[in-house]
Amino acid sequence: MIPVRSPSGRLLARLGSPRAVIGGALATAFAMLTVCAVLLYDGRQDALEHARDASRNTLLVIERDILRNVELIDLSLQAVVDGVRQPEVMALPARLRDAVLFDRATTAKDLGSMLVLDAAGNVLIDSRSEVPPHVNLADRRYFTLHRDNPAAGLYISAPLVSRIRKGDPIIVLSRRINNPDGSFRGVAVGTLRLEYFRRLQSGLKLGPRGTMALIHTDGHLIMRAPYDPQVIGRDLTGTGPFSKMIAQPEGSFADRASIDGIRRVYEFRHLPGLPLIVEVAPAEPDIYAAWWERAIRLGTLMAAFALTFVGVSVLLASSLARRAKAELMLTMLSRTDSLTGLHNRRALDELLDREWRRASRVGESLSILFVDIDHFKLYNDTYGHQAGDDTLATVARCISENIRRPGDSAARYGGEEFVIVLPHTDAAGALAVAEAIRKAIARLGIEHASAALGHVTVSIGAATWQGQVADTVASVIRAADEALYSAKAAGRNKTFGTILA
Repeated sequence: MIPVRSPSGRLLARLGSPRAVIGGALATAFAMLTVCAVLLYDGRQDALEHARDASRNTLLVIERDILRNVELIDLSLQAVVDGVRQPEVMALPARLRDAVLFDRATTAKDLGSMLVLDAAGNVLIDSRSEVPPHVNLADRRYFTLHRDNPAAGLYISAPLVSRIRKGDPIIVLSRRINNPDGSFRGVAVGTLRLEYFRRLQSGLKLGPRGTMALIHTDGHLIMRAPYDPQVIGRDLTGTGPFSKMIAQPEGSFADRASIDGIRRVYEFRHLPGLPLIVEVAPAEPDIYAAWWERAIRLGTLMAAFALTFVGVSVLLASSLARRAKAELMLTMLSRTDSLTGLHNRRALDELLDREWRRASRVGESLSILFVDIDHFKLYNDTYGHQAGDDTLATVARCISENIRRPGDSAARYGGEEFVIVLPHTDAAGALAVAEAIRKAIARLGIEHASAALGHVTVSIGAATWQGQVADTVASVIRAADEALYSAKAAGRNKTFGTILA
């Protein structure tokens, strides 16, 4: 009987197969690498979020400092506007008048000077000099804007070069001064040195390639760290980063800088009530530098581990394959006749049982052939046992070559006898196969001096069960054996068939 495995047994056998072992190893390695990739991705996002938090905190520090200083200057400007409109203040001696108009904020380190311009743009009062310089500033934007627009309010200019303080780079904060009737009287001007912004930004670090910048909403760059005097005042209108920053009051994005081409992560904010944008932008290579070190180290270790795991699994699968092959060989050897290479008696019993069950279940014909080498004992006595073994192997090979259908099988029954099982074969078909085998063996021309024809021949008995009577496979075998004796009784080198009916 062929052992039948349970479903759980078949499942275990499949799971233990070399292909399953290698497939499981690859799946496990892929899962490990996937988990590693997810962890590394989360680490990358954490690095980015940490950089953004640091940028937002830096923005907050810069924003508060700038707003405080701008507010102080604006309060001073409003005080100047109110004082100039009071005749009694303007009638005071110059030193006393300046003390009233300009508070102590004018002595701040980064405040250039505060000026009062008349309606023609001439410098009327200078906070840093009792004798105002003979300079006309009517061409400056901060003058023409207030002259032409009574509702301009506080104006902050793009970076300028001071005409009064020997080319000092500044930005100007200004307010309009009106006559009592509302007509234009002049402009109050406060200048803030760009050195203030440079000093403010120099104390804040964002990595080797990070930048911080203060940008006017008209597109002009007021200050940038690291400091480069060549880029101060550059018009950034139309560049990618500025276009994104001008489109919304605050936000975050990644882009390539127009100045140096380095890709950075920008955090920006418009200062409330002012035409200024503060931007902090750490460089992506700096943000991910530590992460890259960890990623390379962890990725290398994980890849090495995964490759080692797969390699060990391949070795295990190879060992399992060799073992399975050896077991298959042992199974085949246990079911194969070592001399002829045909099925042995044990395999024949299993084959007959299986084919009988199938034939009985579907009611199809089953034929069995008994093949016997004529006068084989005399052959052995004449030519010796080695020649006899060679003849048995040759006859077996000839039988195998003449049963062509996949379901047909041959086995060595014992000694010089062979059994051929022909499923789905009726009596006529069985006799045709038997006759073909008999003629093929006769054509081999194996010398046999003791035989009537002078060469080796066989006698064949055929029995066919046609599914019409209840019987057993043993009865079919018995019928084939009896048919064989009938073939021998008829003079040997004959075929004889019978039908179980």
